[in-house]
Amino acid sequence: MAAVPEGIVLERDRDLAGRGSDIWFRRGLLALLPVLVLFALLNVFGQRPQTSTASSAAARLQLYAPSAARGGLMYTARFRIDAHRELKEAMLVLAPGWAEQYTVNGVSPQPSNEESQNGKLSFSLGDIPAGQHQTLFMSLQVNPTNVGHHTQTVWLYDGEKLLATIHHTITIWP
Repeated sequence: MAAVPEGIVLERDRDLAGRGSDIWFRRGLLALLPVLVLFALLNVFGQRPQTSTASSAAARLQLYAPSAARGGLMYTARFRIDAHRELKEAMLVLAPGWAEQYTVNGVSPQPSNEESQNGKLSFSLGDIPAGQHQTLFMSLQVNPTNVGHHTQTVWLYDGEKLLATIHHTITIWP
């Protein structure tokens, strides 16, 4: 029979003497995996979109986007503007949180002009007649390293006049 290697105690390492509770610890950790999967299926870690609305006498702004998402997830945010009166120079401005650590895959329909206002995304939508609406879709993919809470405020302007603001926050899970 071979000699026992140095540093090995047979009673502890082979026979597991004094380590009876360790197996329950390992089994408990293993049992957490299906619980995490169940929580994900129940949307605890999010991705189901919700609607946020802001209104003024001139227009109503709706945002349909998730408030929680997992890293790597692709989703579409929907911005709907209902004009109560004619909006001559409708402009949608998005906080930097809509682009930081995201891949913007596309915006549809294409705004007449896109620009940056001190790090904010600005989309010129042109004229929206009274009683009409315009919907803008933005396809995004979350960077997997973008974990935490992020502010994604949306502002609706008619020229220089602020009409509506939605304060949206998203939580990114790993």
